[in-house]
Amino acid sequence: MSAQPPCVRAFVALGANIGEPVQHLRAAVRDLDALPATRVAARSSLYRSAPVGLLNQPDFINAVVAVDTGLPPLELLRQLMAIEAVHGRVRSIPNAPRTLDLDLLLHGDSVMAETELTLPHPRMHQRAFVLLPLLEIAPDVTLPGGLGLARSFLDQVAGQDIHRFEAL
Repeated sequence: MSAQPPCVRAFVALGANIGEPVQHLRAAVRDLDALPATRVAARSSLYRSAPVGLLNQPDFINAVVAVDTGLPPLELLRQLMAIEAVHGRVRSIPNAPRTLDLDLLLHGDSVMAETELTLPHPRMHQRAFVLLPLLEIAPDVTLPGGLGLARSFLDQVAGQDIHRFEAL
């Protein structure tokens, strides 16, 4: 009998602003739940947010999903990128419009800075479209690496344009 890898709670941010964003996000949740050794544990509402960086594009639809996974961080990231590709994600310029964006925010209490992946996600605490849905499903989550409680960053993102609008 082979040992199962230990399960870790990870959080994934979902975003889209072209094609059918709501349908892409809902399908991505199903795809996440179908990953090996991974199950969706919680999902936030859908939020509409203004674009960041490249401003002349449609608003984004965003959400955050909690997954319990036995996949290590880099393998989970690779699986997320494969799901993006299935949904037609094209990587052109930073902050470009996209059919689906999946960002690994947290993987347990992992702290890492590698070429492929930085954990916790380096800008998650600066973005209302990440913090609000994350705190909806994990109000007491702590950001590892000495960052502290995620909710302590809410004042810093208070002026960002974001609105909750329906269930995921």
